[in-house]
Amino acid sequence: MALEIHMPEPMCLIGNNEEQLVVNQEALKILSAITQPVVVVAIVGLYRTGKSYLMNKLAGKEKGFSVGSTVQSHTKGIWMWCVPHPQKPDHTLVLLDTEGLGDVEKIDEKSDTQIFALAILLSSTFVYNTMNKIDQGAIDLLHNVTELTDLLRTRNSSDLSEIEEPADMSFFPDLVWTLRDFYLGLETNGHAITADEYLENSLKLKQGSDERTQTFNLPRLCIQKFFPVKKCFVFDSPTHRNKLSQLQTLSSEELSSDFVQELSEFCSHIFSHSKTKTLPGGIQVNGPRLESLVVTYVDAINGGALPCIENTVITLARRENSAAVQKAITHYDQQMSQRVKLPTETLQELLDLHRTCESEAMEIFLKHSFKDDNQCFQKELETLLSAKQDEICKKNVEASADHSSTLLESIFKPLEQEVAGGVYAKPGGHNLYLQKMEQLKAQYRQQPGKGTQAEEMLQKYLKAKEPLSNTILQTDQALTAKESQRRAEQARAEAARVEARRLEVIRIQEEQKRAEQERLHQEKLRQIEIDRANFRAEQQRIREQRLQEEAAKIKAEQEAQLRELNQQLQNARASYHHHECVLI
Repeated sequence: MALEIHMPEPMCLIGNNEEQLVVNQEALKILSAITQPVVVVAIVGLYRTGKSYLMNKLAGKEKGFSVGSTVQSHTKGIWMWCVPHPQKPDHTLVLLDTEGLGDVEKIDEKSDTQIFALAILLSSTFVYNTMNKIDQGAIDLLHNVTELTDLLRTRNSSDLSEIEEPADMSFFPDLVWTLRDFYLGLETNGHAITADEYLENSLKLKQGSDERTQTFNLPRLCIQKFFPVKKCFVFDSPTHRNKLSQLQTLSSEELSSDFVQELSEFCSHIFSHSKTKTLPGGIQVNGPRLESLVVTYVDAINGGALPCIENTVITLARRENSAAVQKAITHYDQQMSQRVKLPTETLQELLDLHRTCESEAMEIFLKHSFKDDNQCFQKELETLLSAKQDEICKKNVEASADHSSTLLESIFKPLEQEVAGGVYAKPGGHNLYLQKMEQLKAQYRQQPGKGTQAEEMLQKYLKAKEPLSNTILQTDQALTAKESQRRAEQARAEAARVEARRLEVIRIQEEQKRAEQERLHQEKLRQIEIDRANFRAEQQRIREQRLQEEAAKIKAEQEAQLRELNQQLQNARASYHHHECVLI
C-alpha cells in the first residue's frame, strides 16, 4: 500500500508545549510501519523565511506544510511528511519541517536550539535556510548547535588543534545552505564564483593565532569538520513583494524565472544526492530505527542531557535488539502454539519441536539485530528460550496430568459406582475387584494422547485407591470367614446327615444281611434236612444195593462154587473114564 495513503498530508512529529518536547505517538506508528531505508531531509531557519514552501516542493505538492503569510510563525515543533522517494526505488523520503527560529513570541528561546539540534541529529541532509547572505550570526548559530549535539566531542579548550576528527563521518548529515532573496553578486576580486565557492569562502579560516582569529576560526573549523559534504543554493526573490503572501497559490508563470530554475536545481540535487540516513558502523536507518532515534533524542533533551550520537547508537541497539528479541520470542510463541498440542506423547517430541522453533527464533533475532557485539541480547534470548522450554515442559506435564486425571476419572467411574453399590461386598469380591481393575488399567493404557505423566498418574490413582482395595479385601475376608464358618457348619451337618444315612444304610444292610443270613441259615437247615433225608435214602439205597450186591455176590459165589464142584465132578468123571480106558 502506497505511503501517500498513510500520509496524504504532513503530521506533527515533535510538539513543543513551551515546557518540554512531546513526541506524537501517531507519527511514531507511521514510522514504525516503514520497513524501507529512509532519506531524511530536515530544514531549519529563521521564521518567515519560506522553509515550508521548499519542503512542499520536495514533497511534489503545492501545499501541505503550513506556509504563513504574516509575521507570525506557523510551524510549531517538527512536522513530518513521508513520501515515496522520487528517484530511489524502495526508499522513503522523510521531510522534516521545523519551527522557525527567532520567533519573538516564544517564551523560552532554548526550544530554538533543541529543535535545531534535533533536525541535525535526525537528518541525512540538513537544509540551513537563511536570508540574503552568509553572515557571522548564521555561522555562530550553526556552530553553537553542532557543539551542543556533542557530535564533535570538542574539548573545553580554545586550542583548535585539540578539536578531534570524528572517526566515522558517514552518519553526519550533508549540509545544504539555502540563501533566500540573495542580493549580493556572486563574484570575488572581479571573478564570478559559484554558490558553493561562496560558501567555502565564507567558511575559510584566517591565518594567525591571536584570540580574535581563534574566535573567528573556531566555528568555521567545527562546521567544516561537522559537515564534510556541503552545498549552497542561492534564490532570487520569487516574485514581487506584494505577491509573496500568495506564494503558495502562484503558478510557475507568475514566479521569477530565475527562482523557478533555482528551485528546480535545488529539488533535483536533494533527490539525487541526499543519502540514506546512516548511523556509525554503516547502520542504515529505516522507519523503526528513525522512530527510536526520535524517542531517544527527545527523552535526552527533556531529561536535561545533551544528545550524543554514540550513546544514541547504544540506545538504538538496545531498543532494536530488545525488539528483535521480542520478535523472536513472539515467533517462537506463535509457532509453538501452532505446532504443539499439549500434552505430547513423549518429552523428546516436545524437545524436538522446541529446538526447531528455537532455531527459527534465533534466525529472526540475527536478522533483525545489530551491534550485539558482546552477544548480550543473544544470550538474553537464549535465556528466555530456555525459560520458555522449562515453561512449556512444565505445562506439558500439567496438561498430561490433567488429561490423564480426567481420563482416569472417566474410565474408573463405573468401578467406583459398582463399589458404592456394594457389588464387591461379598466373599471373593476382592478378586473380582482386582480383575476389574486390571481390565480398566489395560483400557486406560490403550488410550492415546495421555502424555508423559500417564503412568505416574495411574500409579498415583492406584495408590489413592489402595485403602479402598484394602477395605474390600477386609470385607471380603470377613464375609469369607463367615461364609466359611457357615459352609463348615453346613458341611458338618451334611456330614452328620450323611453319616446318619450311612449308618442307617449299614443298619438296613445289616438287617438285610441278618435276614439273608437267617434265610440262608433256614435254607441251609432245610437243605441239610433234605440232604440228610437224601443221605438216609441214599444210605438206604446203598444198603439195599449192597444187600442186593452181597446177595448177588453170594449167589454168584454159590453158583461159582457150584460150577466149580460141577467142574470138579466132571473132571473126576473124565479122569475115571480115562483111567478105565487105560486099564482096558
